[in-house]
Amino acid sequence: MRNQIEFELYGKYALFTDPLTKLGGEKLSYQVPTYQALKGIVESIYWKPTLTWYIDKVRVMNVIQTESKGMRPIEYNGGNTLAYYTYLKDVRYRVLAHFEFNPHREDLAHDRNEHKHHNISKRALAAGGRRDIFLGVRECQGYVEPCSFYEDKGFYDDVPEVHFGMMLHGISYPDETPTGEQLTRLWPVTMKKGIISFIPPEQCTITRSMGTGAIKPFGPGNMQGVDELYEEYFS
Repeated sequence: MRNQIEFELYGKYALFTDPLTKLGGEKLSYQVPTYQALKGIVESIYWKPTLTWYIDKVRVMNVIQTESKGMRPIEYNGGNTLAYYTYLKDVRYRVLAHFEFNPHREDLAHDRNEHKHHNISKRALAAGGRRDIFLGVRECQGYVEPCSFYEDKGFYDDVPEVHFGMMLHGISYPDETPTGEQLTRLWPVTMKKGIISFIPPEQCTITRSMGTGAIKPFGPGNMQGVDELYEEYFS
């Protein structure tokens, strides 16, 4: 696919939080990463407001296993409380993603250079990302490196289907929607032979509006142009 990158994502622990478990102060990870979590990871590899990253597929390479830990999170009114967080353990994924130019940011049309953005994103991936990689939460450090998506044997390659039920797909922010709304998206997740093929955000039919918001302006004062960034990477 055009403007695509593929990479391996791995770490000792991950916590892709099921929002329903946060109500009681505990945290329980989904069994697989959400679209939004993977999008955030790709944006840590390389992000510009000119672009919108789309997650095409994720391949689960290791067996899904969990581990619970006793934690002492800080309470809003001060002090600490006790809680159990349930993490995914020893995770490894292969990810396919591609970018398209954000049609709602016409103010950044001058920054639309596919060739340069794609080359920079591949160089940033080879360096392990421009920012730190976190697997759902900050205490779960992750790592990325280029790979071939379909190479090597995955634990679920011979399993026809696994259904995970209704899960959070992601959040559409005001600069990603034509109405300026912020939307929460849900979708039913099925893994086929170890691979989850994501539908794009605009195809999610189960959504909830979280209100409207302002779109942050970008310009020479707070954004490095792609030409300048390209020179920095390839000079």
